[in-house]
Amino acid sequence: MVHPLLAGAASIEDVLDKLVGLEPVFLPVAEKREALLALARLSSRVEALQAKLIACAGDVAEADGHRDVAGWLAHRTHVSGAAARRAQRLGVACDRRWQRLGGALLAGQVNVDQGHVIAGALDDLASAASLVSVGAGEWGGILVRAEQHLVEQAKHFGPRELRRLGERILEVVAPELAEELEGRQLADAERRARRRTSLRIQHLGDGTALIKARLPEAVALRLKTSLEAFTSPRRADGRCARDGEAVPYERRMGEAFCSLLEALDPARPPLHGGDATTMMITMDLAALTTGLGTATLADGSRITAGEARRMACTANLVPAVLGTRSVPLGLGHTARLFTPAQRKALALRDRECRADGCSIPAAWTEAHHLQPWSLGGRTDLANGILLCSRHHHLVHDYRYLHDRMPNGDIRFALRS
Repeated sequence: MVHPLLAGAASIEDVLDKLVGLEPVFLPVAEKREALLALARLSSRVEALQAKLIACAGDVAEADGHRDVAGWLAHRTHVSGAAARRAQRLGVACDRRWQRLGGALLAGQVNVDQGHVIAGALDDLASAASLVSVGAGEWGGILVRAEQHLVEQAKHFGPRELRRLGERILEVVAPELAEELEGRQLADAERRARRRTSLRIQHLGDGTALIKARLPEAVALRLKTSLEAFTSPRRADGRCARDGEAVPYERRMGEAFCSLLEALDPARPPLHGGDATTMMITMDLAALTTGLGTATLADGSRITAGEARRMACTANLVPAVLGTRSVPLGLGHTARLFTPAQRKALALRDRECRADGCSIPAAWTEAHHLQPWSLGGRTDLANGILLCSRHHHLVHDYRYLHDRMPNGDIRFALRS
Protein backbone atom coordinates (compact mmCIF):
# COMPACT_ATOMS: atom_id res chain seq x y z
CA MET A 1 0.00 0.00 0.00
CA VAL A 2 1.34 3.42 -0.99
CA HIS A 3 1.89 5.88 1.84
CA PRO A 4 -0.50 8.89 1.70
CA LEU A 5 2.49 11.24 1.44
CA LEU A 6 3.69 9.56 -1.76
CA ALA A 7 0.15 9.27 -3.12
CA GLY A 8 -0.45 12.97 -2.44
CA ALA A 9 2.81 13.95 -4.15
CA ALA A 10 1.80 11.91 -7.18
CA SER A 11 -1.61 13.63 -7.24
CA ILE A 12 0.01 17.06 -7.09
CA GLU A 13 2.27 16.11 -9.98
CA ASP A 14 -0.75 14.96 -12.04
CA VAL A 15 -2.47 18.29 -11.44
CA LEU A 16 0.70 20.20 -12.35
CA ASP A 17 0.97 18.23 -15.60
CA LYS A 18 -2.47 19.59 -16.53
CA LEU A 19 -1.72 23.14 -15.38
CA VAL A 20 1.55 23.56 -17.29
CA GLY A 21 -0.27 22.95 -20.55
CA LEU A 22 -2.52 25.97 -19.98
CA GLU A 23 -1.68 29.41 -21.38
CA PRO A 24 -2.06 32.05 -18.65
CA VAL A 25 -1.34 35.07 -20.83
CA PHE A 26 -5.02 35.69 -21.54
CA LEU A 27 -6.14 35.56 -17.91
CA PRO A 28 -7.82 38.75 -16.70
CA VAL A 29 -5.70 40.87 -14.35
CA ALA A 30 -7.77 39.93 -11.29
CA GLU A 31 -7.39 36.20 -11.99
CA LYS A 32 -3.64 36.56 -12.71
CA ARG A 33 -3.28 38.27 -9.37
CA GLU A 34 -5.19 35.50 -7.62
CA ALA A 35 -3.22 32.77 -9.42
CA LEU A 36 0.13 34.35 -8.52
CA LEU A 37 -0.80 34.49 -4.85
CA ALA A 38 -2.19 30.96 -4.85
CA LEU A 39 0.89 29.46 -6.51
CA ALA A 40 3.24 31.37 -4.19
CA ARG A 41 1.35 30.00 -1.19
CA LEU A 42 1.35 26.45 -2.58
CA SER A 43 5.06 26.62 -3.43
CA SER A 44 5.92 27.75 0.07
CA ARG A 45 3.77 25.02 1.65
CA VAL A 46 5.48 22.37 -0.48
CA GLU A 47 8.90 23.71 0.57
CA ALA A 48 7.79 23.63 4.21
CA LEU A 49 6.61 20.04 3.84
CA GLN A 50 9.93 19.11 2.23
CA ALA A 51 11.83 20.79 5.13
CA LYS A 52 9.73 18.79 7.60
CA LEU A 53 10.60 15.57 5.78
CA ILE A 54 14.30 16.48 5.61
CA ALA A 55 14.35 16.92 9.39
CA CYS A 56 13.52 13.24 9.92
CA ALA A 57 15.36 11.75 6.92
CA GLY A 58 18.80 11.29 8.39
CA ASP A 59 18.44 7.56 7.86
CA VAL A 60 18.27 8.16 4.09
CA ALA A 61 21.71 9.75 4.10
CA GLU A 62 23.07 7.02 6.34
CA ALA A 63 21.71 4.28 4.11
CA ASP A 64 23.40 5.78 1.04
CA GLY A 65 26.65 6.69 2.78
CA HIS A 66 26.23 10.48 2.73
CA ARG A 67 27.29 12.84 5.50
CA ASP A 68 23.77 14.24 5.95
CA VAL A 69 20.46 14.42 4.15
CA ALA A 70 21.18 17.88 2.72
CA GLY A 71 24.27 16.54 0.98
CA TRP A 72 22.30 13.54 -0.28
CA LEU A 73 19.51 15.76 -1.60
CA ALA A 74 21.91 18.12 -3.36
CA HIS A 75 23.63 15.13 -5.01
CA ARG A 76 20.45 13.38 -6.13
CA THR A 77 18.42 16.43 -7.25
CA HIS A 78 21.31 18.64 -8.46
CA VAL A 79 20.16 21.61 -6.39
CA SER A 80 22.83 23.74 -4.75
CA GLY A 81 24.24 22.47 -1.50
CA ALA A 82 23.49 25.86 0.09
CA ALA A 83 19.79 25.57 -0.79
CA ALA A 84 19.57 22.03 0.56
CA ARG A 85 21.28 22.97 3.84
CA ARG A 86 19.05 26.01 4.21
CA ALA A 87 15.99 23.76 3.95
CA GLN A 88 17.55 21.32 6.42
CA ARG A 89 18.20 24.08 8.97
CA LEU A 90 14.62 25.27 8.78
CA GLY A 91 13.20 21.77 9.04
CA VAL A 92 15.33 20.87 12.07
CA ALA A 93 14.54 24.19 13.78
CA CYS A 94 10.80 23.68 13.39
CA ASP A 95 10.92 19.99 14.30
CA ARG A 96 13.02 20.37 17.46
CA ARG A 97 12.39 23.88 18.73
CA TRP A 98 9.72 25.96 17.04
CA GLN A 99 6.68 23.76 16.44
CA ARG A 100 4.27 26.70 16.27
CA LEU A 101 6.31 28.19 13.43
CA GLY A 102 6.43 24.80 11.72
CA GLY A 103 2.65 24.50 11.85
CA ALA A 104 2.21 28.01 10.43
CA LEU A 105 4.58 27.18 7.56
CA LEU A 106 2.70 24.00 6.68
CA ALA A 107 -0.61 25.84 6.85
CA GLY A 108 0.58 28.58 4.51
CA GLN A 109 0.26 31.30 7.17
CA VAL A 110 4.02 31.97 7.00
CA ASN A 111 6.13 31.65 3.87
CA VAL A 112 9.54 30.00 3.81
CA ASP A 113 11.53 33.24 3.62
CA GLN A 114 9.66 34.56 6.64
CA GLY A 115 10.20 31.23 8.37
CA HIS A 116 13.98 31.42 8.04
CA VAL A 117 14.01 34.92 9.52
CA ILE A 118 11.73 33.99 12.43
CA ALA A 119 13.66 30.81 13.22
CA GLY A 120 16.93 32.75 13.18
CA ALA A 121 15.57 35.45 15.49
CA LEU A 122 14.21 32.87 17.92
CA ASP A 123 17.48 30.93 17.92
CA ASP A 124 19.38 34.14 18.66
CA LEU A 125 17.03 34.90 21.52
CA ALA A 126 17.31 31.37 22.90
CA SER A 127 21.12 31.55 22.84
CA ALA A 128 20.96 34.68 25.03
CA ALA A 129 19.52 32.79 28.00
CA SER A 130 22.85 32.87 29.86
CA LEU A 131 23.01 36.66 29.60
CA VAL A 132 19.85 37.46 31.57
CA SER A 133 19.01 36.81 35.19
CA VAL A 134 15.84 34.72 34.84
CA GLY A 135 15.01 31.10 35.56
CA ALA A 136 14.73 28.45 32.88
CA GLY A 137 10.96 28.24 33.25
CA GLU A 138 10.43 31.97 32.90
CA TRP A 139 12.77 32.12 29.92
CA GLY A 140 10.87 29.29 28.27
CA GLY A 141 7.67 31.31 28.60
CA ILE A 142 9.39 34.31 27.02
CA LEU A 143 10.45 32.19 24.05
CA VAL A 144 6.89 30.93 23.60
CA ARG A 145 5.53 34.49 23.58
CA ALA A 146 8.25 35.60 21.17
CA GLU A 147 7.46 32.79 18.74
CA GLN A 148 3.74 33.51 18.90
CA HIS A 149 4.26 37.24 18.34
CA LEU A 150 6.56 36.84 15.34
CA VAL A 151 4.29 34.27 13.69
CA GLU A 152 1.35 36.66 14.12
CA GLN A 153 3.35 39.56 12.67
CA ALA A 154 4.12 37.50 9.56
CA LYS A 155 0.58 38.34 8.43
CA HIS A 156 1.62 41.97 8.05
CA PHE A 157 5.38 42.09 7.43
CA GLY A 158 7.92 40.65 5.04
CA PRO A 159 11.31 39.12 5.87
CA ARG A 160 13.17 42.44 6.14
CA GLU A 161 10.69 43.94 8.59
CA LEU A 162 10.47 40.69 10.54
CA ARG A 163 14.25 40.68 10.89
CA ARG A 164 14.09 44.09 12.52
CA LEU A 165 11.23 43.00 14.76
CA GLY A 166 13.17 39.89 15.70
CA GLU A 167 16.19 41.94 16.74
CA ARG A 168 14.03 43.87 19.21
CA ILE A 169 11.56 41.13 20.13
CA LEU A 170 12.48 41.15 23.80
CA GLU A 171 11.27 44.75 24.07
CA VAL A 172 7.81 43.43 23.16
CA VAL A 173 7.57 40.20 25.16
CA ALA A 174 9.77 41.07 28.16
CA PRO A 175 10.63 44.80 28.15
CA GLU A 176 11.98 44.60 31.70
CA LEU A 177 14.83 42.38 30.43
CA ALA A 178 15.53 44.10 27.10
CA GLU A 179 18.00 46.69 28.38
CA GLU A 180 19.91 44.13 30.45
CA LEU A 181 20.23 41.78 27.48
CA GLU A 182 21.23 44.52 25.04
CA GLY A 183 23.89 45.79 27.41
CA ARG A 184 25.43 42.37 27.85
CA GLN A 185 25.23 41.52 24.16
CA LEU A 186 26.95 44.80 23.32
CA ALA A 187 29.63 44.08 25.92
CA ASP A 188 30.24 40.67 24.32
CA ALA A 189 30.35 42.27 20.86
CA GLU A 190 32.86 44.86 22.06
CA ARG A 191 35.12 42.14 23.47
CA ARG A 192 34.91 40.20 20.19
CA ALA A 193 35.65 43.37 18.22
CA ARG A 194 38.79 44.02 20.25
CA ARG A 195 39.98 40.44 19.64
CA ARG A 196 39.37 40.79 15.90
CA THR A 197 41.02 44.18 15.53
CA SER A 198 43.69 44.09 12.83
CA LEU A 199 45.45 46.28 10.28
CA ARG A 200 47.46 45.15 7.26
CA ILE A 201 49.46 47.24 4.78
CA GLN A 202 50.08 45.76 1.32
CA HIS A 203 52.50 47.59 -1.00
CA LEU A 204 51.13 47.37 -4.53
CA GLY A 205 54.32 48.30 -6.38
CA ASP A 206 52.81 51.28 -8.21
CA GLY A 207 53.58 53.91 -5.61
CA THR A 208 50.51 53.14 -3.54
CA ALA A 209 49.70 50.79 -0.70
CA LEU A 210 46.46 49.06 0.24
CA ILE A 211 45.50 49.41 3.90
CA LYS A 212 42.97 46.93 5.26
CA ALA A 213 41.78 47.39 8.80
CA ARG A 214 39.15 45.81 11.01
CA LEU A 215 38.32 48.04 13.96
CA PRO A 216 35.70 48.34 16.71
CA GLU A 217 32.81 50.51 15.55
CA ALA A 218 33.50 53.22 18.12
CA VAL A 219 37.13 53.48 16.97
CA ALA A 220 36.06 53.62 13.32
CA LEU A 221 33.70 56.47 14.15
CA ARG A 222 36.51 58.35 15.89
CA LEU A 223 38.65 57.93 12.77
CA LYS A 224 35.81 59.08 10.51
CA THR A 225 35.22 62.11 12.74
CA SER A 226 38.90 63.06 12.50
CA LEU A 227 39.04 62.60 8.74
CA GLU A 228 35.92 64.64 8.10
CA ALA A 229 37.53 67.49 10.03
CA PHE A 230 39.95 67.72 7.07
CA THR A 231 37.34 67.58 4.34
CA SER A 232 33.79 68.54 3.51
CA PRO A 233 30.99 66.18 4.54
CA ARG A 234 29.59 63.86 1.92
CA ARG A 235 27.12 65.49 -0.43
CA ALA A 236 23.92 63.83 -1.56
CA ASP A 237 25.49 62.80 -4.87
CA GLY A 238 28.50 61.26 -3.14
CA ARG A 239 30.97 63.78 -4.60
CA CYS A 240 32.57 66.95 -3.24
CA ALA A 241 33.49 69.99 -5.28
CA ARG A 242 37.00 71.43 -4.93
CA ASP A 243 38.51 74.14 -7.11
CA GLY A 244 35.90 73.47 -9.76
CA GLU A 245 36.66 69.73 -9.79
CA ALA A 246 34.20 67.08 -8.64
CA VAL A 247 36.25 64.81 -6.36
CA PRO A 248 34.81 61.48 -5.14
CA TYR A 249 34.17 61.33 -1.42
CA GLU A 250 36.38 58.25 -1.04
CA ARG A 251 39.32 60.15 -2.55
CA ARG A 252 38.71 63.10 -0.26
CA MET A 253 38.75 60.77 2.73
CA GLY A 254 42.00 59.19 1.51
CA GLU A 255 43.58 62.61 1.19
CA ALA A 256 42.25 63.51 4.63
CA PHE A 257 43.94 60.41 6.06
CA CYS A 258 47.24 61.59 4.62
CA SER A 259 46.66 65.05 6.08
CA LEU A 260 45.83 63.56 9.46
CA LEU A 261 49.14 61.70 9.56
CA GLU A 262 51.04 64.79 8.48
CA ALA A 263 49.35 66.81 11.25
CA LEU A 264 50.63 64.48 13.99
CA ASP A 265 53.52 65.97 15.93
CA PRO A 266 56.46 63.54 15.52
CA ALA A 267 58.25 65.18 18.47
CA ARG A 268 55.56 64.19 20.92
CA PRO A 269 54.30 60.59 21.18
CA PRO A 270 50.50 60.68 21.25
CA LEU A 271 48.66 59.95 24.46
CA HIS A 272 46.61 56.73 24.56
CA GLY A 273 47.63 55.82 21.00
CA GLY A 274 46.73 59.26 19.57
CA ASP A 275 44.88 62.40 20.48
CA ALA A 276 41.28 61.35 20.69
CA THR A 277 38.65 63.02 18.55
CA THR A 278 35.65 64.85 19.92
CA MET A 279 32.43 62.86 19.57
CA MET A 280 28.85 63.31 20.71
CA ILE A 281 27.27 60.45 22.61
CA THR A 282 23.73 60.06 23.97
CA MET A 283 22.98 58.09 27.12
CA ASP A 284 20.59 58.08 30.05
CA LEU A 285 21.66 59.73 33.28
CA ALA A 286 21.34 56.42 35.14
CA ALA A 287 23.59 54.69 32.60
CA LEU A 288 26.19 57.43 32.89
CA THR A 289 26.32 57.26 36.68
CA THR A 290 26.13 53.48 37.09
CA GLY A 291 27.99 52.30 34.00
CA LEU A 292 25.14 49.87 33.28
CA GLY A 293 23.00 50.05 30.16
CA THR A 294 23.81 51.36 26.70
CA ALA A 295 24.75 54.56 24.88
CA THR A 296 24.32 55.77 21.32
CA LEU A 297 27.12 57.21 19.20
CA ALA A 298 26.64 60.01 16.70
CA ASP A 299 26.13 57.58 13.79
CA GLY A 300 23.41 55.66 15.64
CA SER A 301 25.54 52.65 16.57
CA ARG A 302 25.25 51.37 20.13
CA ILE A 303 27.92 50.72 22.74
CA THR A 304 27.76 49.72 26.38
CA ALA A 305 27.66 52.41 29.04
CA GLY A 306 30.81 50.89 30.48
CA GLU A 307 32.61 51.40 27.16
CA ALA A 308 31.33 54.99 27.03
CA ARG A 309 32.70 55.65 30.51
CA ARG A 310 36.03 54.12 29.52
CA MET A 311 36.16 56.31 26.42
CA ALA A 312 35.39 59.32 28.60
CA CYS A 313 38.76 58.81 30.27
CA THR A 314 40.65 58.92 26.98
CA ALA A 315 38.59 60.83 24.40
CA ASN A 316 37.12 64.29 23.96
CA LEU A 317 33.74 62.67 24.53
CA VAL A 318 30.80 65.03 24.89
CA PRO A 319 27.79 63.27 26.42
CA ALA A 320 24.25 64.46 25.79
CA VAL A 321 22.81 63.22 29.09
CA LEU A 322 19.13 62.29 29.14
CA GLY A 323 16.84 62.15 32.16
CA THR A 324 13.39 60.66 32.41
CA ARG A 325 11.42 60.44 29.15
CA SER A 326 14.63 61.14 27.24
CA VAL A 327 14.67 64.82 28.17
CA PRO A 328 18.15 66.33 27.69
CA LEU A 329 19.63 67.42 30.99
CA GLY A 330 22.63 69.10 29.41
CA LEU A 331 25.80 68.63 27.42
CA GLY A 332 28.99 67.61 29.17
CA HIS A 333 32.33 69.30 28.76
CA THR A 334 35.77 67.97 27.97
CA ALA A 335 37.50 69.12 31.15
CA ARG A 336 37.47 65.51 32.31
CA LEU A 337 40.65 64.79 30.30
CA PHE A 338 44.00 64.62 32.06
CA THR A 339 46.42 67.23 30.73
CA PRO A 340 49.83 66.29 29.28
CA ALA A 341 51.46 67.65 32.45
CA GLN A 342 49.21 65.48 34.63
CA ARG A 343 50.00 62.48 32.44
CA LYS A 344 53.71 63.04 33.00
CA ALA A 345 53.18 63.33 36.74
CA LEU A 346 51.13 60.11 36.78
CA ALA A 347 53.84 58.35 34.78
CA LEU A 348 56.51 59.47 37.23
CA ARG A 349 54.41 58.34 40.18
CA ASP A 350 52.96 55.06 38.89
CA ARG A 351 55.74 53.95 36.49
CA GLU A 352 53.51 51.20 35.07
CA CYS A 353 49.98 49.83 35.01
CA ARG A 354 48.64 49.80 38.55
CA ALA A 355 46.66 46.56 38.16
CA ASP A 356 47.93 43.96 40.57
CA GLY A 357 50.64 41.92 38.86
CA CYS A 358 50.74 43.95 35.61
CA SER A 359 54.01 45.47 34.41
CA ILE A 360 52.94 47.32 31.26
CA PRO A 361 55.07 50.52 31.20
CA ALA A 362 53.47 53.91 31.80
CA ALA A 363 54.01 55.02 28.19
CA TRP A 364 51.53 52.36 27.06
CA THR A 365 48.87 53.04 29.69
CA GLU A 366 45.72 55.14 29.93
CA ALA A 367 44.70 57.55 32.70
CA HIS A 368 41.66 56.39 34.65
CA HIS A 369 39.48 58.28 37.13
CA LEU A 370 39.24 56.30 40.38
CA GLN A 371 36.00 58.08 41.19
CA PRO A 372 34.14 58.39 37.87
CA TRP A 373 34.00 61.85 36.37
CA SER A 374 30.25 61.35 35.92
CA LEU A 375 29.89 60.98 39.70
CA GLY A 376 31.81 64.13 40.52
CA GLY A 377 35.31 62.70 40.41
CA ARG A 378 38.00 65.31 39.84
CA THR A 379 40.57 65.25 37.09
CA ASP A 380 43.59 65.49 39.37
CA LEU A 381 46.49 63.33 40.50
CA ALA A 382 44.73 62.13 43.65
CA ASN A 383 41.85 60.75 41.59
CA GLY A 384 43.97 59.44 38.70
CA ILE A 385 45.69 56.13 38.16
CA LEU A 386 47.39 54.53 35.18
CA LEU A 387 45.99 51.30 33.70
CA CYS A 388 46.91 49.41 30.56
CA SER A 389 44.22 49.07 27.91
CA ARG A 390 43.22 45.57 29.04
CA HIS A 391 42.79 46.51 32.69
CA HIS A 392 41.12 49.79 31.79
CA HIS A 393 38.50 47.73 29.96
CA LEU A 394 38.14 45.40 32.95
CA VAL A 395 37.46 48.33 35.29
CA HIS A 396 34.39 49.09 33.18
CA ASP A 397 33.41 45.44 32.62
CA TYR A 398 30.35 44.39 34.64
CA ARG A 399 31.70 40.83 34.84
CA TYR A 400 34.56 41.88 37.11
CA LEU A 401 34.80 43.25 40.63
CA HIS A 402 37.77 45.43 41.53
CA ASP A 403 39.12 47.03 44.70
CA ARG A 404 42.24 48.93 45.77
CA MET A 405 44.93 47.16 47.71
CA PRO A 406 46.85 48.85 50.57
CA ASN A 407 49.66 49.78 48.16
CA GLY A 408 47.20 51.51 45.82
CA ASP A 409 47.16 48.82 43.13
CA ILE A 410 43.85 47.56 41.78
CA ARG A 411 42.95 43.90 42.14
CA PHE A 412 40.36 42.25 39.90
CA ALA A 413 38.12 39.25 40.52
CA LEU A 414 35.58 37.63 38.23
CA ARG A 415 32.08 37.86 39.67
CA SER A 416 30.88 34.50 40.97
